[in-house]
Amino acid sequence: MLKMFKNLKKKEIIYFVLSIAFIVAGVLLDLKIPDYMQEITTLLTAGKTEMKEILVQGGFMLACAFGSLICAVVVGFCASFIGTSFEKNLRSKIFRKVESFGMEEIKKFSTSSLVTRSTNDVTQVKMFIVMGIQMLIKAPIMAAIAVSKIANKGWEFSLVTLVGVLIVLVMVVALILIVLPKFKVLQTLTDKLNRITRENLTGIRVVRAYNAEEYQLAKIEGANNELTDMNLFTARAMSFMNPVMSSVMSGLSLSIYWIGAHLINQASMLDKMEIFGNMVTFSSYAVQVIMSFVMLIMLFILYPRASVSAKRLNEVLDTEPRVKDGDIDKDTTDLKGVIEFKNVSFKYPDAEEYILKDINFKVNKGETIAFIGSTGSGKSTLINLIPRFYDVDEGEVLVDGVNVKEMKASYLNDKIGYISQKAIMFKGSIEENITFGKCKSGKPDKERVELSAEVAQAKEFIEALEGKYETEVSQGGTNLSGGQKQRLSIARAIARNPEIYIFDDSFSALDYKTDFALRKALRKHTNEATIVIVAQRIGTIKDADKIVVLDEGKSVGIGTHKELLKNCEVYREIAKSQLREEELDNA
Repeated sequence: MLKMFKNLKKKEIIYFVLSIAFIVAGVLLDLKIPDYMQEITTLLTAGKTEMKEILVQGGFMLACAFGSLICAVVVGFCASFIGTSFEKNLRSKIFRKVESFGMEEIKKFSTSSLVTRSTNDVTQVKMFIVMGIQMLIKAPIMAAIAVSKIANKGWEFSLVTLVGVLIVLVMVVALILIVLPKFKVLQTLTDKLNRITRENLTGIRVVRAYNAEEYQLAKIEGANNELTDMNLFTARAMSFMNPVMSSVMSGLSLSIYWIGAHLINQASMLDKMEIFGNMVTFSSYAVQVIMSFVMLIMLFILYPRASVSAKRLNEVLDTEPRVKDGDIDKDTTDLKGVIEFKNVSFKYPDAEEYILKDINFKVNKGETIAFIGSTGSGKSTLINLIPRFYDVDEGEVLVDGVNVKEMKASYLNDKIGYISQKAIMFKGSIEENITFGKCKSGKPDKERVELSAEVAQAKEFIEALEGKYETEVSQGGTNLSGGQKQRLSIARAIARNPEIYIFDDSFSALDYKTDFALRKALRKHTNEATIVIVAQRIGTIKDADKIVVLDEGKSVGIGTHKELLKNCEVYREIAKSQLREEELDNA
């Protein structure tokens, strides 16, 4: 938990010091009130007291109470500022850290867990800080000063107060031992509920298509019931605190007055007034002591969950990405758009077997290289090594003659236009989605946007929409068809005008006519760029300069369409399943 305080900035620390000063001032004013009460008691028992003297002491009491109120307001303001600012900065820090993660780290934590950590967990820590500033400082000071003022007021009263404090401490320790382990489970169950909810909302079409509403409802009800039961358990355990605290405070006051009455009854006439004054003062200060422990208990209620949340946040902040950023951020060779794999082997983290083994190929500027193979042969994995979504275990991946491990990620990514297997759309206009790849260097002009859409065969359907390029795209592009999303993804890459285009099975949702027209326009528009294509259809890749055939993670053939039909049995089998005999014979 203490590591979280490293995230406090200079301005927040200044407010923290300011709040401490006002907390101390408020405590001193609160604890001054019983002194004036004792003075009033002494004046009343003196016998010859004027009302003016009592009103003066009462005025001092009111002034202390008002001063304490002002201090509380200032402390509340400072605590709120610190908590809110801390929450904002920590959430931004978590987000930036997650942005630096590779695919390995994202899969380690899971998306739903990262969402919970950057929202719910941050809020739990913030609540503890806001409450802690006010209570963690105030309670010990109040208890120490109150105890010092009542230390010589009678050992009988002190003994009763000590018993009350011990009862409170025993209850707190018992609650911590029972509840603390449950808070970790509570956050895990929150992750689970978020995951199921996210899955259901993301896959709502599949759920409805398979009439699986009841099945999904049962899943989310199960997770919801688990979370509810755990919340009820912790709430019920904590609910013992209020009645115990009320009983202790009431019992303490009653005990003090009972003991005081007994002592007054046995004392001589001269001592009676002193004992009475001590009893009144002690009862006020004893309540302050118990109130100090109440404040600490409130912190103990918040601390277990905040501690678990802080640990989960530190797990994210302390995780170092496996893919380390390189140093090269400018061209060091004359090469452009050249990709080379040298003896590349790769396996996923914690996997025993290699997904790719001893891959070698080279593609030059302006060439098109395609990858084909059966499902699970490692096609998408291979091209994901170029933008360093993962790092190779053996061998080298070179872009423009430089090992990608030595490049800065931003520099490498500026060279690449990546079109993923699953078309990703962001909430915003069509124009904003197309210009997404240029957001760092500014929006391309309207002409560039329209040209990109035209090459991607998206212009026709865009201009048929009522809002044209200003048409809103919903989150995830749910108001667009699969083919429309793929074409917009391709337009996004074209608008960037990169050295290298990577198409990860990005034509699968297109019909043959659109596929042919798009590839034709792409060749014309990107004749100087290197194109990397992963595809399942022979028709998409047969015009490529080089085709790499993968089988169980190994390269079993490299060549042109015609060469592979003659020399590669795996490629010929794939071609036979997709092309007619006359097409094979005429190849």
